[in-house]
This record gives sequence, C-alpha cells and structure tokens, in this order.
Amino acid sequence: MSNEGIPQTVEQRSGPPLPNEAEPAEDERLPKMWGGVLGVLSGAVAMGVAQLVAGLVDPQASPVLAVGQAAIDATPAWLKDWAIRAFGFADKQVLLGGIWAVLASIAVVLGIVSIRRPRIGLAGVAVFGVLGAAAALGRPGAVPAYALPAIAGALVGASTLVLLRRAMFRSDGPTAVHGAPGSLDRRRFLLAGGAALVASVAAAGIGSVLSRRLRADASRAEVRIPLPSSPAGAASGSDLEVAGLGPFFTPNDRFYRVDTALIAPAVMTEEWSLRVHGMVEREITLDYPQLLARPLIERDITLTCVSNPVGGDYAGNARWIGAPLKDLLEEAGVRSGSDQIVSRSADGFTAGTPTAIATDGRDAMLAIAMNGEPLPIAHGFPVRMVVPGLYGYVSATKWVVELELTTFDAFDPYWIQRGWAEQAPIKTTSRIDTPGAYANLSAGPVTVAGVSWAQHRGIERVEIRVDDQV
Repeated sequence: MSNEGIPQTVEQRSGPPLPNEAEPAEDERLPKMWGGVLGVLSGAVAMGVAQLVAGLVDPQASPVLAVGQAAIDATPAWLKDWAIRAFGFADKQVLLGGIWAVLASIAVVLGIVSIRRPRIGLAGVAVFGVLGAAAALGRPGAVPAYALPAIAGALVGASTLVLLRRAMFRSDGPTAVHGAPGSLDRRRFLLAGGAALVASVAAAGIGSVLSRRLRADASRAEVRIPLPSSPAGAASGSDLEVAGLGPFFTPNDRFYRVDTALIAPAVMTEEWSLRVHGMVEREITLDYPQLLARPLIERDITLTCVSNPVGGDYAGNARWIGAPLKDLLEEAGVRSGSDQIVSRSADGFTAGTPTAIATDGRDAMLAIAMNGEPLPIAHGFPVRMVVPGLYGYVSATKWVVELELTTFDAFDPYWIQRGWAEQAPIKTTSRIDTPGAYANLSAGPVTVAGVSWAQHRGIERVEIRVDDQV
C-alpha cells in the first residue's frame, strides 16, 4: 500500500534538549576525560595499599619492585651495559620511572574502559594483582606472605574503582549513551577522588614508615665496630690537594654503586647470619656478634666495576674493616677440588669467586666497615665481600648471607649465566681527572693530575706522554 497522498507530519524544534534526552557530545567525552582520572585514582590507591602491606611484610614484596627486579633479571647483558653507560647511577631510577609510566598509562586505559564496561576494568585490575603476586613470589627467598601486597592492592583498587565510578554519575539524571549509568556529577566525583588520593598517599607514607629500611637504619646506628687486630698504615701524603683531583679515599656518599638490586635490601644485624657450606669438612653458621668477635683486619682497597668506561668514575678507594675470608675457609676445611666460592646476597644475587684467589693472602674479607663507619645500607650493610684484584661481578657481593664451596662446572652464578667471563682480574688502569676532556685552557703551565690502580699488584710509577715527550 502506498502512503502517497497522505499528509505527513514533520516536527521541527530548536533550543536545548528536553529533560529526558541524552546529550551525546558531553557523554562521549566522559570516557576520555574522566575515565582516565578514574583509572589513575584507583591505581594510586591500589599502589598505596600495596606499599603499606609491603612495609609490614618486606619491601622486597612490593609488586612494583618485584616486577622491576624481574625485568632487570630478564634484560640482556648488552642492554644492561648500555643502560649503565647511558644513565650512570640513575639507571634504576630510570627503570622505576618507566614502570610507573607504563602502570599509569594502563590505569588510564582501564579507567576509560570501566565507564562503559566495568567488568573489563575489574578484570584488568585482577590480572595485575595476579602478575604482581607472581613476580613477588618468584623472588629468591620469597615466602607466601610476599603475595599479600599485590593481592591487597588489587582488592582495594577494584573496590575503589567501583565506588568512584558510582560517585561519578547522578542516579536520577538523564541516561547517557552507550550504557553509562547517568550524567556526570563532577562535584561528588571530585570529592570522592580527593579522598581516594589522600588515602593513597597516606597508605604509601605509612608503608614507608613501617618498612624494614627504617628498622635497618636503626640497627646500623647501634653497631659499634671493634678495633682491628691488624690496622692499616697511615695514608699521609696520599692526597695531593690538586683542584679537580679525586681524593685518595672516596667518600661513602660518592662511592659508585652498581648492582642488580632495585632497592638496597634492608637487613638487620639481629636477623643476619652467614652460612658456609658445600665442599667443606665442617659447615659453619655465624651470626653478626660472632663475626665481630673474630680477628679483624683493616685495609685500603680499591674496587672497580667491569662496566667502568675509559676515564669513568666506577672506581673507588676505601678503608675497609672485616674478617679475613681465608681464616674462615680454613676453619671450615675446604675440600680438594673446590675451585669456586659462590657468594649469595640477601636478595638472591650470586657471584663466583675463584677459591685459589680468595685464599692466596690478598686480604679478601667479609667487610663490616667502610671509611670508619658501619657499611652503608647501599653498600652492603651489614656484611659484604671485598676481594682485591677482582671485578665486582665475581667477588664484591653485597648483603652477603651465604658462601657455598663448589666448582665452576657445577654452578654458573648470575652474570656467568648471562655470558660473562668466569675469571675477571682487574686490569691496570689510569684516569686523568684534571684537566677535563673539554676544559678551556689558557696559555701557560697546566697541572695534569689523575689516579691509577692495579689492585693486588700496585703501581710503581706513572708516565705521562705529551706529544712525543714523556
């Protein structure tokens, strides 16, 4: 049937939409503008709660740090070398910054999705909770409680997402397009979001206060280093007082630090112990007071990182106090055939030191003091390994808790698994500190000064060549 010839009614109206009509322009902007805010606030609360619970359990259980540590472990050696060269001492801060940036981006996406499909947003939060718990449980020495920070953060983050989303919309307003529950209630959302932000900051702050790091600082403050039975000689005349020349003893706060720990493990003296086992006649376990009661030596030893570039500052000299490693190994009774000492850190790092080098009389030690004070936490408190003449990746284990006598054929330590050399004697090296490479020099006499080192061998003299003149 044709409707031809039947009058048609056409209604035209101008002006604002009727109360029951949706406003697509504003509602379409909601996911992009406010959804991201929703996601970031929910993520901040989740991370704050995770930090709070990690402070109660162990900072190493923090899901962000666990994921970051897993990333470090999985990074190819060539990329780690590049990061050290490119970012120097800030390489770990760059990694953490990148992790936070990625998390923030994902939180924005989940928040936007949650506006229309809240179940997908909640599923995303759950996935990150599982991944964070798995990363924490995968850390060396992890206990089941390491999963708690990620789980607690995910649960509270999901609850925050639901509550903030509910606060975002008026239930009695017009129905938005594409399934949004109502029109935006900016005032209520901002009030709820502000409360969530305050809660996240408070949780993270309390977590930091409760963290083991503060307890480790307090433990370190109570340490009194005994006088060594074999003190080092005077170092008078070592500092030449030349402008631009580094000091003979590198201050602790300027001493280089290169290791695989995203944060320095917080180990307290009352909890620390060292186990010596493996190919030995007698297994030994020492606590901190027992180690301090042993005869101690004091020596000036230069450490160098194998990643130190030409003219770089990944080298430092300090006056160390510690228990001779040779004496401890003799007490344990090293069995014939053991050619490697595997030292393990509190965070699971391993290094392999040739047994012959550690026992050849070169003052290898379990160091407890550095430049007249207990080891800084960043440099291995309460105990670290110091072996003159070897690069740190095969000897200088910080936060050491275990020595296993074994063989190179039986076990590959951390860096050896990644293709590095088993044997790593330090090469004779020198560095010109002044004038700098890009110094503007005036006509006249110029002072040239620098440092040189050859650990365990010593430097007899330094020769400088200017053009063809020595």
